[in-house]
Amino acid sequence: MSWVKICGLRDAGGMAAAKEADFLGFVFFPPSPRAVTPERAIALAAQAPEGPRRVGLFVDADDALLAAAAPALHMIQLHGKETPERVAAVRARFGLPVMKALGIGEAADLDQVARFAPVADWLLLDAKPAALPGGNGHAFDWTLPRGRDIPRPWLLAGGLTPANVRLALEASGAPGVDVSSGVEAGRGVKDPAKVRAFVAAAKAVG
Repeated sequence: MSWVKICGLRDAGGMAAAKEADFLGFVFFPPSPRAVTPERAIALAAQAPEGPRRVGLFVDADDALLAAAAPALHMIQLHGKETPERVAAVRARFGLPVMKALGIGEAADLDQVARFAPVADWLLLDAKPAALPGGNGHAFDWTLPRGRDIPRPWLLAGGLTPANVRLALEASGAPGVDVSSGVEAGRGVKDPAKVRAFVAAAKAVG
């Protein structure tokens, strides 16, 4: 059964629809239409204290923002240009597991795995960023990771929808998936029916 992360949650309806997922994602990047404040994330987290693990997405964030959001989180996701040294420092300072997002466009981009696997607890393989670092609905060649040595738990992201998530999982060999725009009714607005359909489709694989 595949791991599933629903990212970009902003309201109680989305949280409720994602209750069968393994991870709930909050975005702490103001340019994103899915951004929430630390205060909002803490309030949403209180609605599901025993629910899926909560992950905060940050883009080259400073320690002040990480500290403000940490009470809402079980894991920190670094989705910017953070170095391995920064990943290690965040993990040590905040005592939370860290997921590092790696932008993938071609096979050579997977060489980043060797740099980040020693310092990150999880990896996220996402399409190389366009306008925003994630949530763009763009996919990369899902066959690229198949058969590669990825010595950390990892999730596949980029261009996923309820209709194609099975194909993506089978093509990539990924143990899990992360979706945001592919389960929305509008930009930044989660569609509960699409969220539930995505979780069900992904969980049916493996």
